[in-house]
Amino acid sequence: MMPCECVVVREMEAGEEGESKGKAARVLASASSSSSFSSSNGVGSDSSTGSRRCKSEVMFPIYVRGSSRRNLISRTILDFAGDPIWEAVKSEAKSEAEKEPILSSFLYASVLCHDCFERALSFVLANRLQNPTLLATQLMDIFDNVMMNDKEIQRSIRLDAQAFKDRDPACAQYSWALLYLKGYHSVQSYRIAHALWNQGRKVLALALQSRISEVFAVDIHPAARIGEGILLDHGTGLVIGETAVVGNWVSLMQGVTLGGTGKEHGDRHPKIGQGALIGAGATVLGNISVGDGAMVAAGSLVLKDLPPHSMAVGNPAKVVGYIEDEDPSLTMKHDVGMDYFEHVAVSFADRDNGDIKAEK
Repeated sequence: MMPCECVVVREMEAGEEGESKGKAARVLASASSSSSFSSSNGVGSDSSTGSRRCKSEVMFPIYVRGSSRRNLISRTILDFAGDPIWEAVKSEAKSEAEKEPILSSFLYASVLCHDCFERALSFVLANRLQNPTLLATQLMDIFDNVMMNDKEIQRSIRLDAQAFKDRDPACAQYSWALLYLKGYHSVQSYRIAHALWNQGRKVLALALQSRISEVFAVDIHPAARIGEGILLDHGTGLVIGETAVVGNWVSLMQGVTLGGTGKEHGDRHPKIGQGALIGAGATVLGNISVGDGAMVAAGSLVLKDLPPHSMAVGNPAKVVGYIEDEDPSLTMKHDVGMDYFEHVAVSFADRDNGDIKAEK
């Protein structure tokens, strides 16, 4: 069997390149010392980075949710021999089996009998997506082959799990994302279909897309490009078209549509920038760009490009302000603030004044 590996994620700022090797060694050393888990809280610690840790990094040194520092140039990913998320999932599964003996067989089959996160995820997805003509054993073989040979997927499935744990208050444990949350299941199933599409196995990728849509009510074309650290909250009703691009660290709520505007071919779907938050029921149509760190309010219809870190509201959507703090996908703040209400008040006042002048 191929050994499973984890990844370490940290931030690197401008001017740090010359020091990156030394700092990477310190991060790895710290991660090594914190990879064992306490039975009481399952939390690793990292004291070597001190104030350099983001305030939102609460569980493991492998994932930094984000920062408002404007000179941030990348999030550097380093291979690491340990796998703290997988260790946490196993620990959680053991604890849950003790609390709910009726689920012990399910938890053993889904988590505890597997030797790595990839194989556990393959089992869970195969059993969710199977049907009389696509057997679970066949799907497990396909999923296992894809994930065990794709380093990017191995990294993404962990960063996505961390995103669910950090950003969704309803996801109290990593094992809950793996076992119960269809938003997580759908995006990982998409990743496998996308890998198959890129391998030229397009018919199998489309068959998987069809099953994902039937089972999870999420329709993502396998040719779409989606980054890592993604949260699909609830997922129900999500539609992402063939040429859409979704950047890293994006959060998408239920009912979001990233669609085209007609039956034209070619590049025809939206491009969502890193750290953007797209609210429930929002629709973004056409080959347009939603800038990095932008927020689209629930129910909005976006037909034009949105600047980075802007807030857009309405049908059609209009920019009503700008976000100065962390990316909204990380804070998950859906309110648009007082600026929006002041804008609405001014708009109504102007309209009423115009009506009065017209009557005179």
